Amino acid sequence: MERLKTYTLMVGLTLLFVWFGGMIGGKMGMLIALVFAVGTNFWAYYNSGEAVLTHYDALPIDRAHASGLYEIVERLTKKAGLPMPQIYIIPDQVPNAFATGRDYEHSVVAATEGLLELLSPEEVEGVLAHELSHIKHYDMLIGTIVASLAGALATLANFGMFFGGSSDDEDSPNPIVMIVLMIVMPLIGTLIQMMVSRSREYMADEGSARLTSHPEWLQNALLKLESYAHQGVVHNATPETSHLFIINPLTGREMNFRSMFSTHPSTEDRVERLEELKEKI
Repeated sequence: MERLKTYTLMVGLTLLFVWFGGMIGGKMGMLIALVFAVGTNFWAYYNSGEAVLTHYDALPIDRAHASGLYEIVERLTKKAGLPMPQIYIIPDQVPNAFATGRDYEHSVVAATEGLLELLSPEEVEGVLAHELSHIKHYDMLIGTIVASLAGALATLANFGMFFGGSSDDEDSPNPIVMIVLMIVMPLIGTLIQMMVSRSREYMADEGSARLTSHPEWLQNALLKLESYAHQGVVHNATPETSHLFIINPLTGREMNFRSMFSTHPSTEDRVERLEELKEKI
């Protein structure tokens, strides 16, 4: 079911992308947009995981190099009914973590060195359970596809600004409508990315609480992560990949008006929702 939801979202966003291409360039614009969307989805599906790990200089580890971390992930994956993911360490002292990969068999959990050093073992377990919940619901693939197509929408809008609409009168939209679309569509892409990411963060928080049976572990971890995020930024952090992390790695750089469009819900809201779960678990 989760895989079906993922593919449905991919198809829906692709159709939106193709429609926008048609509004800008008529039939030829639709064809170009379709090829671009399929290429973007294909690349994101097969290469985005490795690309983001390389971007953050993540290093693979096994039981021999980090037995404590490995055992926590191993225990949680068995409880969640998942295959063992690959585990990576990011050489950075700012505590954070993310999950990536296109499916269960190619899943990855990555944590910074700071996460392991600055959080208690219980808090680390809460964070890792959160990331495994993302894997359980294919969130890492959904987030990658949504981010890729959101960026592609912005690129297509810039293309339309420079090259205008179709030369075929029957395909050409109203110039005013086209201009409005070229301004609005990238914003729509960003809003879709934001809404999907925020809803999935809440789901992963709940998944962590149920997997560990201790919502307070993740509550404490989130509060610590938020505090450290204001003091430092994970190296190489970018807006395009920030949605992957459990806490936005750019928190320390974002202005208040930009936080309105953050891909992460506020930590206060997440902690409150976890508090409500304590009576249900």
